[in-house]
Amino acid sequence: MGGTPSRSARTAWQHEIGIGPHEIISRPIASRAAIFSANMHSPFPAPIPTDMLLLAYQSGIFPMADRRDDPEVFWVEPRERAIFPLDELRLSKSLRKVVRQDRYTVTLNRDFAGVIEACAAPRPGHPESWISDRIIASYRELHAHGAAHSIECWLAADDDDGEPQLVGGLYGVSFDRVFCGESMFSRADNASKVALTWLVALLRNAGFELLDCQFMTDHLASLGAVEIPQTEYLKLVAKAREAPPRLSLNQSFREFAERAAHSSPGKAIAQSFTQTS
Repeated sequence: MGGTPSRSARTAWQHEIGIGPHEIISRPIASRAAIFSANMHSPFPAPIPTDMLLLAYQSGIFPMADRRDDPEVFWVEPRERAIFPLDELRLSKSLRKVVRQDRYTVTLNRDFAGVIEACAAPRPGHPESWISDRIIASYRELHAHGAAHSIECWLAADDDDGEPQLVGGLYGVSFDRVFCGESMFSRADNASKVALTWLVALLRNAGFELLDCQFMTDHLASLGAVEIPQTEYLKLVAKAREAPPRLSLNQSFREFAERAAHSSPGKAIAQSFTQTS
């Protein structure tokens, strides 16, 4: 969910290979080394196989591309990793108010395709995206397998007949008690921050241990993200994989929905932070 480094800045720590399905689709991936040792250039790139993609995340690496139409990906292992300590999200008074007021209707996994497409769209000052069409196809497959998730923020239409508009959200990958945030977007004030607040609340309630946000930015730091060495990050991943979470994200979302029956969704989310912080 952090910023994207330039190609020149990342050469010290990236591992770059062409990915194709031919050498791994017929056999399981046995180790982290399989990701780096594969020599699989393909003139017709297929989505990254889901087992390979999950192994990459479990090994502390993730794919990126240089542009939207890039047929290849490179594997990234940062020397410094940004994470969110789940008990230390900084909720400003104004953000807490937005959450409590239910300014946006928040959903889980309702429109994964819409969220990842919005995250990949050009932005002011950033005409290209590291989220290529191939990466989009790969994560949509991962979502279909239940290992990638989205949180959406919807704004009600101005009239009764209009459709709610998707104005913010985020997506990422989960395994065991780890959630790896990939990207987020916002088309309305605080929409991505609201999505992040909901994500942290759901993870805490579900018993997750680690929220990864990849690269540090000033924006993430202002919300409570911290930077740690990759070696320490891998230790945290190993610890988080020792046991399953108490709940799945879907179950955690339903629990908040049940609490909201006596209040409102946003108030239930905001209240969950005042109970421990």
